[in-house]
Amino acid sequence: MPSNVTVMLVDDNSMVLEMLRSALSPFATIVTATDGADAFIKIVESPPDLLITDYTIPGLDGRQLVDKIKMRAQTAKIPVILLAGKNDLTEKLKMLQDSVEDFIEKPFYVREATKQIKKVIDKITLEKMAREAPGDSVVRGSLQQMNIMDLFQSLEMGHKTCSLTLTRDGEKCLMYFNDGQINHATYGPLTGDDAVYKTMAWTDGTFAINFTENSQQQTCTRSTQGLLMEGLRLLDEANRDAEENVLEG
Repeated sequence: MPSNVTVMLVDDNSMVLEMLRSALSPFATIVTATDGADAFIKIVESPPDLLITDYTIPGLDGRQLVDKIKMRAQTAKIPVILLAGKNDLTEKLKMLQDSVEDFIEKPFYVREATKQIKKVIDKITLEKMAREAPGDSVVRGSLQQMNIMDLFQSLEMGHKTCSLTLTRDGEKCLMYFNDGQINHATYGPLTGDDAVYKTMAWTDGTFAINFTENSQQQTCTRSTQGLLMEGLRLLDEANRDAEENVLEG
């Protein structure tokens, strides 16, 4: 189910444009353009939440397009992902690092590019949810809407300081983030890393993010990414053991 995020894709290669549009459509509303001038007009008329543009497009090239939208107050804050070849990235585009959210090197695998872009879409989704939250500053949702991995990566990329409460069938895990890193977690008698790992298999349940809460306790020993990677490893190991037990039975 697409989020309430609108993404503009700009590329003069119709095959690349269609592959990315198809891959990203489940996560956002997609608008397309095949040249920089058309893209700029569409952006001014209806600013998207995210711009993904190739560097070597006709009319205005990617860099000129980025410069133009950054000069306008109404569009200056639109995050940008720039698609470019290795030579352009290393030689011409270093100076854009502060004004671009991310770079994707061409040629790319669509699956890997989609993962990279989805992280940014999830971050934007969470920020929009926070802005649209009621006055209590709490964002609520379901894990079917945004799964645990997406939540962790969005809070990390956004450098958020907050509490995250996960609940499912009477179970509850409370985590605290400081500048995007999980510093403290509790799950029943468990604390720290072990508390985080207990939630990694959850595919349903609810979440609540409170941007006014934080904790100074430090019970987690790994970074947010480290906790994700180790939690997924443990989950994969548990699944393999379960499969082996079924085969032995």
